[in-house]
Amino acid sequence: MGDGERLRRWRLVLGGDADGTGCALGGTDAQMDGALAALYNDGGGDGSRERSAGLGASAPRVARWLGDIRSYFPSTVVQVMQKDAVERLNLTRLMLEPEMLEAVEPDVHLVGTLLSLNRVMPEKARESARALVRKVVSELERRLVQKTKAAVTGALDRSARTHRPRRVADIDWDRTIRANLKNYLPEKNTVIPSRLVGYGRRQRAVQREVVLCIDQSGSMAASVVYSSVFGAVLASMRSLRTSLVVFDTAVVDLTDQLHDPVELLFGTQLGGGTDINRAIAYSQGLITRPTDSIFILISDLYEGGVRQEMLRRVAQMTAAGVQVIVLLALSDEGAPFYDRENAAALAAMGVPAFACTPDAFPDLMAAAIERRDIGRWAERRLERPAG
Repeated sequence: MGDGERLRRWRLVLGGDADGTGCALGGTDAQMDGALAALYNDGGGDGSRERSAGLGASAPRVARWLGDIRSYFPSTVVQVMQKDAVERLNLTRLMLEPEMLEAVEPDVHLVGTLLSLNRVMPEKARESARALVRKVVSELERRLVQKTKAAVTGALDRSARTHRPRRVADIDWDRTIRANLKNYLPEKNTVIPSRLVGYGRRQRAVQREVVLCIDQSGSMAASVVYSSVFGAVLASMRSLRTSLVVFDTAVVDLTDQLHDPVELLFGTQLGGGTDINRAIAYSQGLITRPTDSIFILISDLYEGGVRQEMLRRVAQMTAAGVQVIVLLALSDEGAPFYDRENAAALAAMGVPAFACTPDAFPDLMAAAIERRDIGRWAERRLERPAG
């Protein structure tokens, strides 16, 4: 990279005028600089740099700015700038304008912002908002559906294997040979099987009950989006009976909306308080076969209800044979702030609490279905929080 290109990049990073870097900008570079300045320049006096650019509070002006950055920067950078704009320039209410929604680059963070505004969204913005949410959901489904179904189906098949196949057709010869290699007789060039491994009879009935219990507090926005998509995928599999519950201080069962994750998301209400104990109590009532059930609580564990009662309910579930998993976040950003005392108390009960990325969730489900040690799985695959 030449000195001129290096100076140009530093000039775009640092902003200001040409005095600092000796590099003047023109053409498209100047327009990019203006778009960056509108968002990241502090402006004002007291020694800070001043710029004339700014977004102001005009929806049309912000919409033009959103269109500009999409033409100057790749989509991954645009998504970061949009998120920063919402936070730094307090554009939340402007996101309700249809022209704004049509100008943005759809992503999980913007879906979270829209869901937080769901109850105050004017009718004229709903159609544009739904189109944006549907685009994000469709992209997530394209990315995650096949992997999730493959992982879950494979785990169900493995968990259904038997060591007493009733028919020759039920014998898994590959696994049987591998399991009996120690019985190989060189003189006869054969393996004597002392243990058979067979396929379990393919079951049409429900093999596992899955309850996703999702905290709707504001910090969990991305987790709500991903959980809704995964819930819809799991609900489409006949071998699973999937329930989805969302909660703040109230509990709402959205299971009947799992066929349409967009409608499901618009049934959530981000923000408000948190009563984890109440949500777990409701979820307990959904579990009819504890030893075949997986309960996944997705929460930052800040309990506004009765803490000791919450812990007691978790202990009851694990004692009954329910596979209990606590995810501090289901997102690409890692764990948000979380209640370390509650996380440590759960860990002492043998219930792991960790953040999980969406790409790792299918493997997590497979591990849970096979009743593997989830704590050890998390230590190998993910970074566990300190207790």
